[in-house]
Amino acid sequence: MTSSGHRDHRRYDVYARNHEEYGDSELIPAATVVVLRDTETGLEALMLHRNSKIAFGGMWVFPGGRIDEEDTVASADGQIDELTTAAAAAAREAAEEAAVVVDPTGLVWFAHWVPPPVMPRRYATFFFAARLNDTAGPVTVDKGEITEHEWMRPDDALARRDAGEIELAPPTWMTLYRLDGFGDVATALTALTAAEPAFYETHMARTDEGPVAMWEGDAGYEGVDPSQPGPRHRLTMAEDRYSFQDDRT
Repeated sequence: MTSSGHRDHRRYDVYARNHEEYGDSELIPAATVVVLRDTETGLEALMLHRNSKIAFGGMWVFPGGRIDEEDTVASADGQIDELTTAAAAAAREAAEEAAVVVDPTGLVWFAHWVPPPVMPRRYATFFFAARLNDTAGPVTVDKGEITEHEWMRPDDALARRDAGEIELAPPTWMTLYRLDGFGDVATALTALTAAEPAFYETHMARTDEGPVAMWEGDAGYEGVDPSQPGPRHRLTMAEDRYSFQDDRT
């Protein structure tokens, strides 16, 4: 068993040092799709394990990546349709990374994530959700950038992270945490469709408990001061447990 908690701490310390030396990195438009299926034991999401030798290596993620020029979709007035373009990119990445075909016109956009300045590569990412097609063939990964895949129940993935068995980035953890409240894919997609997409522009700080990701509404967000008293909207990444707080009024 590996200790993902220790890796979380080391990653953040390295990111912070590099940011102090090199400054902010550019924002790269990206898209990801959470592919869901129903099983006898509940809803499962397709997770991919990234090669440890590449960016964000060793983490378990959803299919996704940067938005390429070939993904561009123009609106009727000739302007780039940002959301449709992102959906096209998410569908393409699912096919390339896992041989999973999803219809870009049927994706549910439910979140957009902007990483903190300390990150070495900052992918500003559209998050979509989709049901696995009933006629889909087996998931296939290239054993290069993606080394393995697994269907995981959200609660199981979260527990495995706390046990040190897998490593999850905050956006992945938060997505699984949100999905954990749904019993099946239909309920999840209905709820995600009805809700306004959530926007997360992350501010990171270090505490005695571990790195803390803060979002708008947290008392410490603007000043990047996690000790600031007041409402909490944050994820604390302790070595043995991730803890989400949202007590905004």
